Amino acid sequence: MKCTVYPLHTLGQYRFVVILARHQGRWILCQHRERTTWETAGGHIEAGETPLQAAHRELQEETGACSYELLPVFDYWAAYDPWEVSDVSEVSEANGIVFFAKINQLGPLPGMEMARVGLFEQLPRNLTYPDITPRLVGYAEGLGL
Repeated sequence: MKCTVYPLHTLGQYRFVVILARHQGRWILCQHRERTTWETAGGHIEAGETPLQAAHRELQEETGACSYELLPVFDYWAAYDPWEVSDVSEVSEANGIVFFAKINQLGPLPGMEMARVGLFEQLPRNLTYPDITPRLVGYAEGLGL
């Protein structure tokens, strides 16, 4: 999978939001109810929703964050290379805007998609998106986030 980062607002149109969140100096990652891997908060931008509104919604739904600061930081694009998939219908790509959240207080998870959240000094090995998450987090760290 390829993942490229761009300066903020380069892509202009977005399908997804990704929220890189920190609490008490550690990265917050989520574990989906149907997986054993870890991922950032984020998801589809719903019809009629701005990327910022989607980021607020996804952050609250997936981490339980109830007090936080949230700002857009950069764009990203990711896609499978054609030789990485056996079925052409599986070829997919995603573009989105990455937000950074400094979480001051976590509340209970709303009990929707995520089973739990974890705090990490560094990224764990078992990531849901191992070709995307390290690239986005590394870029954010390069920005001093």
